[in-house]
Amino acid sequence: MNELMDEINLKRQQMHEALRQIKIRGRERAQTEKDYRVALRAEYLKERDKGTPVTIISDICRGSPSIAALKFERDVADSLYFSACEAVNVYKRELTILENQINREWNS
Repeated sequence: MNELMDEINLKRQQMHEALRQIKIRGRERAQTEKDYRVALRAEYLKERDKGTPVTIISDICRGSPSIAALKFERDVADSLYFSACEAVNVYKRELTILENQINREWNS
């Protein structure tokens, strides 16, 4: 029984750490999205000033190495954020399983 309680406490600590990571990664996610959009807008305006046809500006800008790098960083930040969210769900499920085990032991 004590082992199960120790496991529950460990899972709770892990869940709290994952929640802390969500906050950190959420801010990183928002910042990388902002950086990407601001740089993309600036690139669009440069291409418009050069007289690039509007129909191809999007493709040209997104193919720029600096814009592609920012998009990559944004996508990585998204993945890290969603993995932290999923970790919380996993810990919740594990806590439920442990609590069910304790209930079974108490009721048997």
